[in-house]
Amino acid sequence: MNIKNLSGLLLFPLALLIFAISDATAKYMSAYFAVPLLVWVRYVTQLVFMLATVAPGMGREIVVTSRPGMMILRGCMQVASTMLGLLAFRTLPLAETTALVFITPLLVALLAGPMLGEKIHLRSWLATVAGLAGVLLIARPSGYMDGVGVIYALGAALCYSLYQILTRKLAASEPPMRQLFYLALVGTFIMSLFLPLFWTDTVPTLKQAVLILSLGLYGGAGHFLLIRAFHESPASRLAPMLYLQIVWAMLLGWMVFGHFPDRMSIIGMAIIGMAGLSLVFGNRPARA
Repeated sequence: MNIKNLSGLLLFPLALLIFAISDATAKYMSAYFAVPLLVWVRYVTQLVFMLATVAPGMGREIVVTSRPGMMILRGCMQVASTMLGLLAFRTLPLAETTALVFITPLLVALLAGPMLGEKIHLRSWLATVAGLAGVLLIARPSGYMDGVGVIYALGAALCYSLYQILTRKLAASEPPMRQLFYLALVGTFIMSLFLPLFWTDTVPTLKQAVLILSLGLYGGAGHFLLIRAFHESPASRLAPMLYLQIVWAMLLGWMVFGHFPDRMSIIGMAIIGMAGLSLVFGNRPARA
């Protein structure tokens, strides 16, 4: 393994850790501030950061696109996923919510058929059924999971699946930084429209202000490291590490909130992870 591939293998889990820290921060702050306000600050901070660091070098290229409608729709799906995800984090434990949202790869495998014209293999159907079984173990009626929170988490997974499908459609014509900029731009615009509805006179403390502002920085830094990781290492090497984020979430949930999943939930998380990994390894090209 060369140094370049090793760099990607180190950057990828770091990006996943940053995403898990961002989720934990959002969950913590949602106890004090409205979720839409946190989402607004997240996108505004990310937009300002990109305007200051990326936009000067790219100029008009960061915003000029031949497919504005699809770029905006993709941004809307990400905003919806972020909103529903944070509502789920406010209601449910960190690790369990992360695991529920991680049925996204299974949904993408199914949606790629009608939306991208890809053939849906039996492996994809079996993996999806297994993933849903894992969801049922986590969200079982006799467990401690709130039903509304589960709906939020699954809604976030569906919206994120559509976001990933649209990302595939745009990959050939739109560079990553332009796509990232549009996410921040669309998110800021949409959430600003509703800002008067959830704005309050509550003034955050210095600690709270730092934590709220960090949400946008986490998002920008995490996506940047993710892009760099995929640039340095093949996706086939990185994809199996994706479910490390559930482990990070489990550790942060225990350290920050004092919650550790019960045995049935851990089994459900493991099933979701293995179902997703079966698609990763099943889609690897055969070696000559």
